[in-house]
Amino acid sequence: MSNDWLAQRRVEAAAERILDAAEELFSHRDAASVGMNDIAAAAGCSRATLYRYFENRDVLYTAYVHRETLRLFAEIGEQLAGIADPHRRVTEGALAALHRVRETPSLASWFASSARPIGGEMGERSEVIRALTEAFLASMGDQTDAELRARWLVRVLISLLQFPGRDDDDERLMLERFVVPQVAGVAQAAQ
Repeated sequence: MSNDWLAQRRVEAAAERILDAAEELFSHRDAASVGMNDIAAAAGCSRATLYRYFENRDVLYTAYVHRETLRLFAEIGEQLAGIADPHRRVTEGALAALHRVRETPSLASWFASSARPIGGEMGERSEVIRALTEAFLASMGDQTDAELRARWLVRVLISLLQFPGRDDDDERLMLERFVVPQVAGVAQAAQ
């Protein structure tokens, strides 16, 4: 048994360094084109070391997406702190997510039209994205179909990231008219 009480911290630090290197690559290239060799070189480690922390590219991509999702949700949560109206919370939260992803090169690269749509694939299968979106919707007091509504909202956001509206006003209008009443207003609509 090892008495190295810092071992876990070193593992976490190494994994973070690898994810940071991947992020730098995602900032300059389509995420789908970034491979494990590229990430190992950018992190300054061997492929063997990289695979010790992430068994394959999918695991590394998933870890990166989950890390960034947690950051994104924390930032948006702070932005929405003073908004009580569920419809406005969903609208502003969705628009904030779209803007944050588009304005961050390392996130925007996941939705590059010139590459395989891995952003959509990751968004659809990520349990972290689904759970956080579900918790966000359920936090407004309506538990009805929260998981289904969360999946729908994620799909709509992925669609807008891959096929943007004409401008911010166009996306706001589409969200307010066609999405928000479905994902935020289930309890109100039933009354």
